[in-house]
Amino acid sequence: MWAPLLASAAVSYTAYSAAWPSAQQWGSCIHRMPNNTRCIALTFDDGPSNETHRILELLEFHCITATFFVCGMNVERRPDTTREIVAAGHNLGNHTYSHPCLLPCSADRVRDELTRTQQAIHETTQLFPTLFRAPYGLRSPALRSLLPELGLTGIHWSVLGHDWEWDAERISKYILRQTDSGSIICLHDGDRVQPTADRSQTIQALQDLIPKLLDLGYCFTRLAL
Repeated sequence: MWAPLLASAAVSYTAYSAAWPSAQQWGSCIHRMPNNTRCIALTFDDGPSNETHRILELLEFHCITATFFVCGMNVERRPDTTREIVAAGHNLGNHTYSHPCLLPCSADRVRDELTRTQQAIHETTQLFPTLFRAPYGLRSPALRSLLPELGLTGIHWSVLGHDWEWDAERISKYILRQTDSGSIICLHDGDRVQPTADRSQTIQALQDLIPKLLDLGYCFTRLAL
C-alpha cells in the first residue's frame, strides 16, 4: 500500500482498470485522490519557466498550494525559480530531464532521464522528489521496477486542461465541467524544455477558474507522500 498521498488524508488510490494492459505490465499509477472529500489538486508540468513566477503569485493570492512536475534541464536553467516553488510551500515532482516520450526509450535512457532529474532537483533544493509524471502521460515498461527503486510514485491526472492548444475560456469551462471531488488537474507552467514559454492562456484560465472552484466548496491541496 502506498503511503498517504495527502498530508491531511489517507489515500485509497484507484489503479488503472484491469482492461488496460499497462496495469499489469507497467505497474499502477495514481490518477485521482479519494473522492470522499472536497479536495482537488492543481498540478503543473514542464517548468520551471519564465512564466512560473506569475503562476506562483496567483496561487499565493488565493492561499492555495499545488504540485509542480519539473524537468531536470529546466531546473538547471532556472534554479532560483525552482527554489521559489519550494519556498512558497508547493511540492516538486520528477518530469524527466529532457521531456522525451518514454514509450520507445530504452530502459537505460529511462533510468538516465529520471536519475538526472532527481540529482538536479536535489542539488538545487536539497530535496528528493517522491512523485513522478511521464511526459505526455505515456509510460514505459521500465518504470515498473525503476519507480520503486528510486522511491517514486507514478502520478497521472483525471482532468487534462489542454492549455497548450486551447484559449483561456475553453480551458476554464472544460475544467469546471470535468472536475469533481478528488480530481487531479493537469496544466502547464512551461513548454517542454524550451528556453521560454507563453502560458498566458493558462494564467487567464486560472484567474477565472480558481475563484469559481473555491465558490463551489473545493479545497486545493498539493500532492505529497
